[in-house]
Amino acid sequence: MKLYRMSTGSFVEEGGRFFEVEGVSWDELIATPGLLERARRAITGAPRSVHEDNALAPVVGQEVWAAGVTYYRSRSARIEESKGAGLFYDHVYQAERPELFFKANGHQVIGPGGTVRIRRDASWSVPEPEWTLVLNRAGEIVGYTIGNDMSSRDIEGENPLYLPQAKVYDGSCAIGPCVLLAEEPFSRATKIGIQIERGGAAVHTGETTLAELKREPKLLAEYLFRENSFPNGALLMTGTGIVPGDEFTLAHGDVIRIEIAGIGTLINTVG
Repeated sequence: MKLYRMSTGSFVEEGGRFFEVEGVSWDELIATPGLLERARRAITGAPRSVHEDNALAPVVGQEVWAAGVTYYRSRSARIEESKGAGLFYDHVYQAERPELFFKANGHQVIGPGGTVRIRRDASWSVPEPEWTLVLNRAGEIVGYTIGNDMSSRDIEGENPLYLPQAKVYDGSCAIGPCVLLAEEPFSRATKIGIQIERGGAAVHTGETTLAELKREPKLLAEYLFRENSFPNGALLMTGTGIVPGDEFTLAHGDVIRIEIAGIGTLINTVG
């Protein structure tokens, strides 16, 4: 089952049909334990006439956080882009404690079909496709979605302390198109793919699987909720295993397509 946020409410999709989850706000739906049971009750009602193309970002009052250097490829990319800080990123990759950082508030998140941005003061920008955990207020994984962690590699590479500026700015976070409800654990063989189109032609494609993710999702969630509370729940991007080569940077007008098997495709244009 998939959960969609629309302008007219929250809807569960099952077998190509949509059912409204009535009498509850999005924040309450995500934050309160028992989401899966509530979704199952919803599909006993009458189907509604809505379409997935009208989906909004599946975030309202949730904070979005991200995990860094969780794939070997992201470790390598950080070492390549950094200036004298290569050993630092290797330590992050090997350490027991993960790197976690704030990415966006709900109102800053770009939804499916929306426009993401590259910083005006950056010269080397990339999208980062990420399997994203949806967590309730108790820190339980209730679903999964797709995230795009837009990043300014030149800014972060200049100094690791510049990571917030490289990662957190208007238009730097896209999420969608839905939440795949957590009925069972994701297969480690699940594929994550990205394609970037420019002028109608593909200029970059990449693929990885969750088998390359070094850290267990429950452990990442546990660290996020240590000494932190999230009354509306939270979303946690789990890192990227796909980073374009050093010669690539995004351009205005590029179309970014991120696909995760079982969830769908998140499509955004670079503005």
